[in-house]
Amino acid sequence: MRHLLFSLFLFSALSSFAQKKEVFHLWADAKAPTSNEITKEETNHGLYVENVTDPVLTVYVPEKPNGLAVIACPGGSYLQVWQGSEGHNLAEWYNEQGITYAVLKYRLPNGHKEVPLDDVHKAMRIMKEHQKEYGFTQIGIQGCSAGGHLASTAATHYANKDERFDFQILFYPVISFDPAFTHMLSRESLIGKNASDADVLLYSNEKQVTKDTPQAFILASSDDGLVPVRNSVEYYNALVANNVPVAMHLYPVGGHGWCGNEKFYYRQQWMSDLRQWLAALIKK
Repeated sequence: MRHLLFSLFLFSALSSFAQKKEVFHLWADAKAPTSNEITKEETNHGLYVENVTDPVLTVYVPEKPNGLAVIACPGGSYLQVWQGSEGHNLAEWYNEQGITYAVLKYRLPNGHKEVPLDDVHKAMRIMKEHQKEYGFTQIGIQGCSAGGHLASTAATHYANKDERFDFQILFYPVISFDPAFTHMLSRESLIGKNASDADVLLYSNEKQVTKDTPQAFILASSDDGLVPVRNSVEYYNALVANNVPVAMHLYPVGGHGWCGNEKFYYRQQWMSDLRQWLAALIKK
């Protein structure tokens, strides 16, 4: 699903293009509101990290910021964080457009469903503290797969305007916890095997859309055998029903996990479509 050969050189190559790179350990200055109680050692396998207990935000600042910033949440079924192929790999592409791009290595829930979203909100606060320095006026949340669930949760579960993102970008996202079309491993990893009906509803993000949900750009493949494309379709329909601007691009083939795949047949197309959509945000 993820492409090893493509990603092995990613980390060594990144430093050659970024105008500025900063790394923040999210809770270095304060205790996290909730612990995930993971006691195993955090392990970085290059492409992905497991047993995350030290959440980190890596920010890539372009030479000429254009006013946009994006926080990326990689996927991994809420069991791993695939930051190599669904995070850092897009830093150069975003920076070339003038977009400040941040990759979030978030803590995994381990039975504590609040933990990943706590990290997103903390990451957003860090970004806003450096807003003038980084040169952005709009900030979006991006997510792939289970990271797409986290991103859409952030987009629909904010408590105030300071937690609200301006836009969301979702790659083949897990959206719903409806057993008819969810990705069950992601669901169980976040809310447990014996989840209450209330939690299933709360984290079925197509049910949480309102007229104030941030505008969205959704990408997925019709033949995704891991996360059914119905997740994207139901979210799209909910956004349209609430008059929230949304673009959705569905590709006939490609399966799952192609964000970092240079050989994905529609790679140039999705990059062109997303680039154009992002450029339009600056003009609004």
